[in-house]
Amino acid sequence: MKLQQLRYICEVARHDLNVSATAQSLYTSQPGISKQIRLLEDELGVEVFARSGKHLTRVTPAGQAILSVAEQILQKVESIRQVAQEFSDEKKGSLSIATTHTQARYALPSAINEFIKTYPDVSLHMHQGTPMQISEMAADGTVDFAIATEALQHFSDLIMMPCYRWNRSVMVPKNHPLTQVSKLSLKDVAAYPIVTYVFGFTGRSKLDDAFRHHGLEPKVVFTAVDSDVIKTYVRLGLGVGIVASMAYEPGPDDDLVALDASHLFEASTTKIGFRKGTFLRGYMYDFIRLFAPHLTPDVVRKVQSCDNRAEVDALFEGLELPLL
Repeated sequence: MKLQQLRYICEVARHDLNVSATAQSLYTSQPGISKQIRLLEDELGVEVFARSGKHLTRVTPAGQAILSVAEQILQKVESIRQVAQEFSDEKKGSLSIATTHTQARYALPSAINEFIKTYPDVSLHMHQGTPMQISEMAADGTVDFAIATEALQHFSDLIMMPCYRWNRSVMVPKNHPLTQVSKLSLKDVAAYPIVTYVFGFTGRSKLDDAFRHHGLEPKVVFTAVDSDVIKTYVRLGLGVGIVASMAYEPGPDDDLVALDASHLFEASTTKIGFRKGTFLRGYMYDFIRLFAPHLTPDVVRKVQSCDNRAEVDALFEGLELPLL
């Protein structure tokens, strides 16, 4: 049994059993991957993948169990590499982050700017996606960190730590009737077409819960994953925008008015997550601290020593998170 064979079966599973796509991603040949998978199956005496002719059709029950262990082995191998790299050159390496557009555009720039200044020889990679995609990338080891508001809690093998709280603003063009309202109510907002985030993005569930709780059915006419796209369609008069307050930029957004809606919706918490058992290099601890100063290396190490999510939550109980 070879590590290469384990890597091949894991990558094939990640690529939806497409051996050709797997070969392209690994810069190797399709026949070579197929041969190594067959050799592994012959050695184990079971099939990892069921087949129809030359095509892989599904992962077998035995294959599911084997893939689970193989992923753990490959993660440990990567941790060994990280340990060696940390001792050979603590300021060189790579860091990959998966996050949403809102985090990448408004919350992360200052931390990333400072990180790059401190660690110019660390290669930084940012992936954007839906909260579910982001969580999956962290859970399967594709990225080091996931930063999101939604979905992280659905993955039991992720360690999650709270970074900051945020709430929403209602964005409208100047001279919109809502600018004359002294204190917004949900009923005021629901009277107009709404432009906001796609469900599952950037705390959208808190928004829907608030309207539902008051027996209101908002007319959501347009959704997007990108705050800037939402603002564009507010400018076109499609509806009033409900976006993260951090997405309003004085200067570029002076043609819009951001109306405080923090009293209308429960605040959301953005978290950073990473896979259990991940070896964090020194610069990874520093990145976490730059993004969320209360998450010092000592705090993160305490979190890593926790046995379950309840213990992690207990560490942060009563902590007043910054409001972004």
